[in-house]
Amino acid sequence: MDNLFGELRLGHLRLAPLGARRRTKVTASQAAAEYTGRWGWAVATGDPATGASAGGAPAPTRCPCGAHRCAAPGLHPVPGTGSRARAVGAEGSVLFPTGRAFDVLDVPEQAGLQALVRLERMGTQVGPVLAPPTGRLQFLVAAGTARRLPDLLYRMGWDDAALDLACHGEGGYVAAPPTVLGGLGPVRWLRRPTRDNAGCPPEARLLLGTLAYACHRSRERTAEPAWIAS
Repeated sequence: MDNLFGELRLGHLRLAPLGARRRTKVTASQAAAEYTGRWGWAVATGDPATGASAGGAPAPTRCPCGAHRCAAPGLHPVPGTGSRARAVGAEGSVLFPTGRAFDVLDVPEQAGLQALVRLERMGTQVGPVLAPPTGRLQFLVAAGTARRLPDLLYRMGWDDAALDLACHGEGGYVAAPPTVLGGLGPVRWLRRPTRDNAGCPPEARLLLGTLAYACHRSRERTAEPAWIAS
């Protein structure tokens, strides 16, 4: 089942042919069984995401849970609603509750790609990486990172920087492949789980400095006047 979900490579990295992705398409129920049975991860299930809003525009990604930059907009139980996880249907959503087997560092796609290339060139063991269709990358790291993130950034000298970097921890959810985020597309793996990293995701301190620097540089370039950036 190693090739269940195909592979996604962004930028100069390889993107599996569309035909290959179709041949390896799996249902949400098959994916949920893979995550729980093979990797021992907890999963939650939800209803299919809506397709698009009126007029064909992408559906809004603002989640009624009220969380800033929710990683599973509209696809998880909202606190106080009494919603329960159900058996997942073929087109339903599969969600990872964060803060259990892992937390998730969430960064802009371009900064995440630059950091990933640098980390792998340095020989750093990067864990699984999710690529949702929202222009973000999500790095799975050791559970408890969200709670310790302010202190980690302080120790690395990034506590006073305005970084587009978030961490999803206890009480949060991220959408898992092959969940489709309405109007945007499916969530995919950029780096899939393996026997080596599924049960022991990397400590955040091994990735955080490089990710923070990439986010900082990306923000600086975005803030540059057009005549300088060009």
